[in-house]
Amino acid sequence: MNRPKSSIALFAALAALSSAVLASRTQTPPSAPSPAAPAPPAPVAVPAKNWILPLFKAKDGFRTMTLRGSEVRPVGPARIDVTDLSITVFSGDAAAHVETILLSPAAIFLPKEKRATGEKSVRLIRDDIEVTGEGWTYDHLGKKVSLARNVRVVFRAQLNDILK
Repeated sequence: MNRPKSSIALFAALAALSSAVLASRTQTPPSAPSPAAPAPPAPVAVPAKNWILPLFKAKDGFRTMTLRGSEVRPVGPARIDVTDLSITVFSGDAAAHVETILLSPAAIFLPKEKRATGEKSVRLIRDDIEVTGEGWTYDHLGKKVSLARNVRVVFRAQLNDILK
């Protein structure tokens, strides 16, 4: 997995800061005031281009999901903003059958929760159904998609006696 450069920069800044704090605790204070040391620069979230994040089952190692984005920007340890999000959900077994594809021009991915959300449009594609809408949330653990507005559903399966 490629780590965004911003994660490396953030780690380096935190390491430098903690070293400075430890050094200041072990030194005796100077007798004369010294000029203030310049503060380390704040880490800047640098976007990663053409990002891919595969997720696997811990138990047997089969792929369950792959996330892709043309650009991602980490906002913190628990949030990633994604441009041109593409989520591919797999069966999670040796067959690696594609169950669902979810596409959105802009989204927020919460890795710890395995959840994605967005206010812009989303398109969900399966063998038997295609759904579009806006104001959406995808919960991978619950295998659930919620849509808030402008929802359109197209069934590709035969619906016998649906109006009886």
